[in-house]
Amino acid sequence: MQASLTKLYFLTRHGLLMTRRKDIKLDDINKKIISITHTQSDISNQELSERVGLSNSACFQRTKALKEAGYLITFHSDLDLDRIVRNVLAYVEFTLESNSPAARKTFEDAIEVIPEFMDCLRITGDVEYICFTCCSDTQSLNELCDLIGGNPDLGVQKLKVRIILERAKWYLGYPLDKLEWLD
Repeated sequence: MQASLTKLYFLTRHGLLMTRRKDIKLDDINKKIISITHTQSDISNQELSERVGLSNSACFQRTKALKEAGYLITFHSDLDLDRIVRNVLAYVEFTLESNSPAARKTFEDAIEVIPEFMDCLRITGDVEYICFTCCSDTQSLNELCDLIGGNPDLGVQKLKVRIILERAKWYLGYPLDKLEWLD
């Protein structure tokens, strides 16, 4: 119940829980708006309208419509984490005892409510999940892994931690110009 309420709160807080309007046609201007705001979320409407060739009002209306239709979901800022807080970043791989839908849901619900697990992906291969984590130090990371790995209700068979030593490249947005747009 707590996991469901937390997920509902997250979806509501981030505007993801809404009635979706009819899909909007992604014409060249809408594609430009999506591409620009995807990597520059702090762009002003004035600058965005100039870059896509629309009036301020028309650009605002299109951006608003894209948000309401669920094409633009949330906006974030990249942080220089090392200048702000002590941190250890790591990928944690999980192999579950069972890959049944019920086992996966139990595991996913547990991960959902732990903020240090910032991303959790179900993948192919010899592990079921890989999670991107951020903790204050290795001791906190170890305690977090013990919490998940040591909980028999979660059915974790194997857990592997890969601490990030250095960022050679950081996520800078999806390569939209290299992907095929849907009609």
